[in-house]
This record gives sequence, C-alpha cells and structure tokens, in this order.
Amino acid sequence: MCIITPMRKFLVVLVLFLGAVFVIFSFSELEHTVTTLQQGKLSYLFLAFLIQIGWFFLVGITYRSLYRLLGMKESIMNLTKVAAAATFVNVIMPTAGVGGIAIFVDEAKKNSHPTGKVTLAAALFVLFDYAAFLAVLALGWIVLIRRNDLNAGEITASLILLVIALILAFTLYLGSRSADAMGKFLATLARLANALLRPIIRRDYLREDRAHEFAHEMADGLSSLPDRPRGLLKPLFLAFLNKGLLICVLLCSFLAFQVPFSGGTIIGGFAIGYLFMIVSPTPAGIGVVDGALPLVLRSLRVVWSQAVIITLTYRAITFWVPLSFGAMAFRALHLKNSKE
Repeated sequence: MCIITPMRKFLVVLVLFLGAVFVIFSFSELEHTVTTLQQGKLSYLFLAFLIQIGWFFLVGITYRSLYRLLGMKESIMNLTKVAAAATFVNVIMPTAGVGGIAIFVDEAKKNSHPTGKVTLAAALFVLFDYAAFLAVLALGWIVLIRRNDLNAGEITASLILLVIALILAFTLYLGSRSADAMGKFLATLARLANALLRPIIRRDYLREDRAHEFAHEMADGLSSLPDRPRGLLKPLFLAFLNKGLLICVLLCSFLAFQVPFSGGTIIGGFAIGYLFMIVSPTPAGIGVVDGALPLVLRSLRVVWSQAVIITLTYRAITFWVPLSFGAMAFRALHLKNSKE
C-alpha cells in the first residue's frame, strides 16, 4: 500500500495551485483564443482536436516501445497519462524538465520499475524527438532559403537545438561506455550550470554528487539495451509520426479559416515555430512562439491578420489542450495514489 506523505500532499496542492494561477493570469489570452476559434470551421477544428488527442496516445505508445526495449512492461493508457501529467508539471513549474521526469520516476517506484531505466527511457524519448524534428527543421531551412527568408535568429536557434541534441547523444554514448566517465561529464555540466546560476539564485542549483549517482543508474539502463540497433527503429519512426501529427494540426488551422497555403508554408511555419518552442527560455514557448510564429508565417507570404489567427488556433490546440489534459491526468494520478 502506498502512503501519501504530508510533503507529497503539499507538493500536489502546490502544483494544482500554480496551475490555477497560471490559467488566471493567462485568462485574457485564453479568452481571445476562444473568440478566434469560434470564427473557424467547426469540422476542421474538431479534426485538429482529434489529431491532438491521437498525438497524446502516440506519446504513450512511444514510451511503451522504449519501456519494452529496456525490459519493462507498462500499459499505453498509464504511460499516456503519466506523460500528460509530466507535461503539465513542466509548464507550471519550470525546472528544466526535472519536474516532469520526477513524475515518471515516482510512478516507476510504485510499479517496481528501475528508476535508472525509466530515466533512460525519458532521455531516449527526448533524443528521438530531437532527431525527428531536426529532419523536419532541415526541410524548413530549405523552404526559407529558397524564399530568401532565413535570418540570423533562426540560424542561432537551430544551432542551439543542435548543440543540445549533440550533448544529450554524447552523454548517452559516454554512459554506454563508462558510468564513471558519464558521471564526470554530468558533474562538469552541473558545475557550469551552478556557476551561471549562482549569482542569480545565490546557491547551487544542481548537486554534483547526484550527477555520479544518476550516471550509474543510467549506465545500468544502457547496459540493458539490445546489441542490435534495430529495436531503436520503432521509437524513431514513432517520433517522426509524432511530428507528422503536429504538422497536420497546423494544416487544419489553415483549412479552418480558409487561408491559402503551400506545402512549403506549412513545413516552414511548423519547423520554425516548434524550434522556438524548444529553445525558448519560457516553458513550452509561452509568449515566444505566440510572437515569433506570426512573423514567420508573414515572411512565408501569409497575410498578417491571418497569421495571427493561425497562431492562436494552433497554440490553442497544441498548448492549451495538452495543458488541460495534463492537469486532469495529474489529478487522476494523485487520486489513484491516495487510494492505494
């Protein structure tokens, strides 16, 4: 039986409170978004909503494939719920993704899964997600170069994403070779992060000793990966399908308001919009994507007023819908744990 400690209850209440505060402070934007949606074709908006729901389950399917790859069994429904709750926590409590991973780790402990393997599954999910998006981003670059619209900001953001992906891949490679080498590398990154953040928060943000513990947990998970890389193809394919569904949501946003478009407009707009969501200093690109995507669409020959409407619609479906479902999933997990 799982006993919910007072501290855990406090954290749950804190998360739900922050979620309510976030919605209250974003109410004017949400109200504007709802007004915009009311002007679109209901059939295409409903189709976009269904695609977004399908995206949720695809995330759960991807996690299940990674869990199976690491020798763990878990249901698609539960992994979908945990992933949605993790997304919600990452948005309302921006902690560089640590809060979301904590949701997976907490659920792993309840189901007797090794925390190192679960953390590795989350890291592989992010790595495959970045790999699939970098392929889409390359197509977006081609579109922008052909239209002479690629600027320094987009190049810089792309390089930042590439560096993040390379660091993650290199970290996993080190872990597959040596847990000690991975621990030293993570400790170095922790020292660098602490040096950058200490003048602001007046304390160390990351523990170096925890970096070594984390490295050994991850190395244990990496050692359980199959020798043949063929097993990695399925989650990689699912990552590409993940991006395909999000592109379809953007396409439906254009169709809902009968805005003319080309394939290049859809690919280029999605690529740059998603890029700024990843590299944005705000969680889920709040404020950044909402301002950058209309500019990108305008550079791709979309009328400014229509570009704003498309952005509001796309963000309503890909941000507000996941946030709402994530809040419900977080609440459902809490209720389930309180009954155990």
